Amino acid sequence: MSPAMKDETDTEQTSGNWSWWPSWRPTSMTLLKSAEAKILAYIQNDVWSRFVTLPNQNRIWTLKVTNKSARKHKDEGAQTPLVMIHGFGGGVGLWIRNLDALSRSRPVYAFDLLGFGRSSHPSFPSDASLAEEQFVTSIEQWRQSLGLERMILLGHSLGGYLATSYTIQYPERVSHLILVDAWGFPERPQPQLEGSGGQGSEVKRLSPSRWGKALTSVFSLFNPLAFFRAAGPWGPGLVNRFRPDFKRKFENLFDDDTMTQYIYHCNAQNPSGEVGFKAMFESMGWAKRPMVQRVHLLPPSMPVSILYGTLSWVDPSTGKTVVQIRGKSPTSITLIKDASHHVYADQPEEFNRVVESICNTVD
Repeated sequence: MSPAMKDETDTEQTSGNWSWWPSWRPTSMTLLKSAEAKILAYIQNDVWSRFVTLPNQNRIWTLKVTNKSARKHKDEGAQTPLVMIHGFGGGVGLWIRNLDALSRSRPVYAFDLLGFGRSSHPSFPSDASLAEEQFVTSIEQWRQSLGLERMILLGHSLGGYLATSYTIQYPERVSHLILVDAWGFPERPQPQLEGSGGQGSEVKRLSPSRWGKALTSVFSLFNPLAFFRAAGPWGPGLVNRFRPDFKRKFENLFDDDTMTQYIYHCNAQNPSGEVGFKAMFESMGWAKRPMVQRVHLLPPSMPVSILYGTLSWVDPSTGKTVVQIRGKSPTSITLIKDASHHVYADQPEEFNRVVESICNTVD
């Protein structure tokens, strides 16, 4: 085993404040590991799971899924691997409906982003560009540790933002960039001045804005998921209440709270990547450094495939802007019908078909 690869039985890393949390929050790394294991037990293909240790001793929890029958073929290692990066608050377990299908013809890697899931939870800077760089550097060090020369890079939501940033910095390592309902691309709309009217109507227009600014100022003091941690023993119930869709998305696999428990344990621990994400967005979730301002830095020859769910809150018109910016560069947009932001879970068969088709254009 490479020194960079540690067995999953290695001691879990904990933060300095971890020891007292279970007295208030019903969570621990052990519970997260158990919830994840229950999910990953549904994978039919071969699974390699390890912590990949980075030069700074941070560790990235990693899965590699390979087709059992593919091992019999000589060209098994010739296929470009697919690397999947989850979104904000997620982890490798959310890809459960995709890993088997997408590993039919090539190895598939999925990992918990630095600061999320079972990966290390280091401190992040409050500066947007520095926080982004810390994420991207960890991805590159992860790649180096595994010895991957080139990859098809897929990112969902925040993962799409970081995958694009990575590809801009390390284009020689990416064969194809796949963006799934990517966060952080559009520029924040500038407020438009309205025509003058009566005093009453003016107050009516301005009051919501002032209240909105006041509420935004208050909530900006907290990390995005602080509410669930502050809820203590009521946290798991709140996840079920506020995100019942996660249970529905996977109900054909689990008839209990497995997925919402997994989501809870992923996010009830020490906020780390969450802090990094907070540094990267401004009020109402707009990115401080919109990626649409940088997509022109992608190499003209880099193929980019953009996927959106037709029911998602992410505006697909941004994808059209990316196509316009890239001009004649290979850029495509695919809309997946009846899928929300979590395209891969809402319509897994169509998502898997589209992604596999994209991968097959590489090799």
